[in-house]
Amino acid sequence: MPTIPVLNMQGEQAGELTLSDEVFGIKPNVAAMHLVVRSILANRRQGTQSALTRGMVRGGGRKIYRQKGTGRARHHSNRAPQFRHGGVVFAPQPRDYVVRVPRKVRRLAMRSALSAKLAAGNMIVLDSISLPEAKTRLMVKLLSGLGIEKTCLLVMQDRNEAVQRAGRNIKALTDTAADSVNVYDILRADKLVLTKDAVMAIEEVYAS
Repeated sequence: MPTIPVLNMQGEQAGELTLSDEVFGIKPNVAAMHLVVRSILANRRQGTQSALTRGMVRGGGRKIYRQKGTGRARHHSNRAPQFRHGGVVFAPQPRDYVVRVPRKVRRLAMRSALSAKLAAGNMIVLDSISLPEAKTRLMVKLLSGLGIEKTCLLVMQDRNEAVQRAGRNIKALTDTAADSVNVYDILRADKLVLTKDAVMAIEEVYAS
């Protein structure tokens, strides 16, 4: 079973945690992660874009001039796409972009993402996290003590309002609860920081 040092808020080792092989020790499945990330991004699309085809545009009911004898091209409606105020060719219509992924594949992708972060040495476990007040400088000091210089995903067992408010103005920081974490956010972040309680909550869900 893989093990990882548990750090305190000053970045000093405060113990060691043994992780579940099923969740943090598997060979990452790239195809599963790709499918889930594609699903997450597709599901965020609103799909509300809309334009009018020539059949939807108001007007253009009669033939604009006779078929023969004018020397001009043959036309019927002046609402054809080549005319001003005409319809749009292959006009986009509202649609659903949802990509459905089987539950087993979603779980495999999550375990793969977590295992990949651990294997790359980009995962940090904190014994706990608490701030005396919701100040950005305190969160900056915490991240600096952990040696985090790029993007970071902070996962806690539950939502912590003080931590959320303290990290709100830090562009490179994203925080979430253990029951809301997703594969895209994990892979997108340079460092994954979890509290000890969050690790146990994740293992409880994905180890079975």
